Amino acid sequence: MWSGSGDRSIACTSRTASCAGVAQRRDPRKRRTSSDQGTSIGLLRAAPMQALTTCKHPCTGREAFCRGVLQMQHDRLSLSIKRALLVAAGLALAPSAFAQADAAADAESSMLDTIEVTGSRLKRSEVEGAVPVIVINREQIDVSGDVSVADVLRDTTFASFGNIRPQSGNTAQSLATINLRGLGSGRTLVLIDGRRAPTNPMFAAGGSDLNAIPLAAVDRIEILSDGASAVYGSEAIGGVVNVILRKDFNGAELRYGFGQTEVEGADTEEMSGVFGASNDTTRIIGGFSANKRGMLYTRDQIGGNERGVSVYGNNYVTPAGLIRAVPGFDCTQGAFYMTANGQCSFNFNSVAADEAKAGTKSVFTRGDHQINDNWSVYASATVTKVDTFGRYAPVPGVVVVDEGTPNDIVVGDGQSTTYYHRFAAAGNRDTYTDSTNSDYLVGFEGRLGDRAGIEFGLRRTDYKFIELGRGFIVRDLAEQFANEGRYDLSDPYGADPEVLAGMTATTSRESRFKTDEVFAVMDFDLFEMGGGTSNAVVGAEYRDDYFQDLFDSLSEADQILGSSGNSASGTRKAKAAFFEWLLPFSTGFDVTLAGRFDDYSDFGNAFSPKVSMRWSPLDSLTLRASYGQGFRAPPLDILTQKPAFSAQSVSDPQSCIALGEDPDCELQVDTTVLGAPNLDAEESTQYSAGFVWSPLDWFDMSLDYYNIEVENTITAVTAQDVVDSDLNPDRFGPIPAGLRIVRDPVTGRITQIDSGTVNAGTLNTSGIDARFNTDFELGDAGSLKNSLVVSYVQDFVVTNTAGVELDQLDLDGAPELRMALQNSYSYGDWAFAWNANYIGQNGAYSSYTTHDVQIAWSAPWGGRIAVGATNVGDRYPELIDFGGRPFNFNLYDSYGRTTYLRYTQAF
Repeated sequence: MWSGSGDRSIACTSRTASCAGVAQRRDPRKRRTSSDQGTSIGLLRAAPMQALTTCKHPCTGREAFCRGVLQMQHDRLSLSIKRALLVAAGLALAPSAFAQADAAADAESSMLDTIEVTGSRLKRSEVEGAVPVIVINREQIDVSGDVSVADVLRDTTFASFGNIRPQSGNTAQSLATINLRGLGSGRTLVLIDGRRAPTNPMFAAGGSDLNAIPLAAVDRIEILSDGASAVYGSEAIGGVVNVILRKDFNGAELRYGFGQTEVEGADTEEMSGVFGASNDTTRIIGGFSANKRGMLYTRDQIGGNERGVSVYGNNYVTPAGLIRAVPGFDCTQGAFYMTANGQCSFNFNSVAADEAKAGTKSVFTRGDHQINDNWSVYASATVTKVDTFGRYAPVPGVVVVDEGTPNDIVVGDGQSTTYYHRFAAAGNRDTYTDSTNSDYLVGFEGRLGDRAGIEFGLRRTDYKFIELGRGFIVRDLAEQFANEGRYDLSDPYGADPEVLAGMTATTSRESRFKTDEVFAVMDFDLFEMGGGTSNAVVGAEYRDDYFQDLFDSLSEADQILGSSGNSASGTRKAKAAFFEWLLPFSTGFDVTLAGRFDDYSDFGNAFSPKVSMRWSPLDSLTLRASYGQGFRAPPLDILTQKPAFSAQSVSDPQSCIALGEDPDCELQVDTTVLGAPNLDAEESTQYSAGFVWSPLDWFDMSLDYYNIEVENTITAVTAQDVVDSDLNPDRFGPIPAGLRIVRDPVTGRITQIDSGTVNAGTLNTSGIDARFNTDFELGDAGSLKNSLVVSYVQDFVVTNTAGVELDQLDLDGAPELRMALQNSYSYGDWAFAWNANYIGQNGAYSSYTTHDVQIAWSAPWGGRIAVGATNVGDRYPELIDFGGRPFNFNLYDSYGRTTYLRYTQAF
């Protein structure tokens, strides 16, 4: 560690060139964050010039080299790339306006320090990398008006087909994930400071829970839109999201804000505090954050006034196999209503919630200490709690009563009577979840002579999830009370409260995903080449995963009506060894080779190679390309899951007609979700090519093409997928082996579906990403920055095991085009921002644009007041049924205009 008076210390943990970068005098107010070129660079404050008079290099002790550094101060070359795009240019390019931007970089750089780039463990000083990385910096996060990491990433153009968000009544009610390229959250790797984020235990196949990362602790978010299994291992097929936490902070910052949605119920509130201090050898930062969003009931959102259709109202099966309303029951009570064909349906939309009430609380701290000139130690700890409350409609279930009992409708036919019944008299189903995520890390960095460095450490993550469900029905007890006549199916509201309480159960679920990790990385210089020093990185990792997802005994025994899910548990040990090797053939051309070998205790091993190239024929132009292979290990929850019941919503014309509804209706059907203990790993091949061009001081752009092929895809086959394959096997392929659909032989109505996860065929996708930035300094008139990001999906084709190709871009929920436009103007103490988010046409959905605005004032006492609105035009998605909801819940939201106020006080 080397430090000068008045500045914080600088760690000499890179190769010699990195130490050279330390000994430069810079304006400490300036930071550079390069987004598109594959780097994210925060220039560290170096010691003042007087600290260099000793002319002894802090890492090598060589005076001559230090003199060389001083001489280079007089030959500073600006490598700045000016950011943003003019509002007028943005309007010309996007008449309907676009969405969130990539990171605008503050421009100021000379003799850049070496840094570690997301997507590579090599430390290097070049701004333009061989793989594309987009950065969302802290300023952009604040301007967005968002209150969580999940909200910030929902608007990124790389979330092509939308992300999972907290859903009321879902088996992973509190979960929020990121899905890059539309490949699924299980194929998107999330990192925190370059290390894997904890895996969520309630839906382990979905990867990391973004709600477990406190937004107040985030410095920036880097998105690598290229495969990276050769660097990080499993799941990095669709790309990598690296959440970089704050490390440099002196003083204190308190924040409070609230937002009100146009649609009733989804209001937000946020508060946070960050505190930091440092001296020449030690830095420490800590803080807390809390945010919450209210519950959004289905009846209050768009489309919620449409009555839900369900055979689970109060009906019975006639001896002829027809479904008719129960005689003597008043089907006008509460949410019950009669359909045109004489069935008693239940409007579940009138009582259920669409989005869960959610609250997140976090505390975090990080520190590092320079032990001596060669060694430093760092440690971090984060604890996050996420609490949610969700509500579903009363329990639907099949009740069978014996011949001759009080509820037997056709007495003397020798047959039992089957009811499709809604237990409305027992009340709604309410679900409470409580999750706690703990993340602890300690590591050491050091130098081994002049040409080598090492980093090693230990980490434990422990994600615990507890769920309680109230208002559920025990199947055998309900049938017992019905057979005894104590529960009259023609008059359920007249039942004795003790009878209702006697057949009602509180369900429970305890989930946990714990990982212990040991890692070591060594970097060293090899030899000199035409473009500089060839250096390499080698490393090893060991992970011990423990997973459990345990349901109560009644749920495991399939005795709980109206519930879904079943237990799963397992352990896994993963070992890995990896390398990267930089070959700088000339100052403008280099090649990087990388490879990683992973060995899993439960399914085998995989080797992932990658090669990337970078060529700068001009100072303003960089060409780049990469080729690599990757894999995804089978998720532990799917491998070990027991069969689980679920009443999934499907669209099936035969069933709708049998129920007297329109052929395009949606209805609930009995579904059993099966486990898949024999899954194999996925394998991927991907390549990309593009360029970065900065022809003018105020303008730069990049364009990259990507192509990804995934073989042996791990695919969740939903109930709707089974229906599609049954109705149209020529287009959707046959129903996968082990899954099935059962129809009533008389009416054709679906009576049972077995769904699950299988190794399907292949997935091919390709597309183009582009970004355009400008940055104008307007003198006394202020400054203007604009940035446009465009993500275009050229094709997204799924080929099943029968060789049938399905182009997903022809379907709802898969837009070809997403764009993001960010504009910011500052004048004195005032700042103005306008962002626009664009989602292209997909299937029956038309193109969709929302606009966000913010005005902020920096007060002379260190305060900052921001007032803004997201979706200021109060735009709503089209009402097209998707996944059992009136619109695509992952791709759009129904909050309407959200106005917010935020106050920040710095000390």
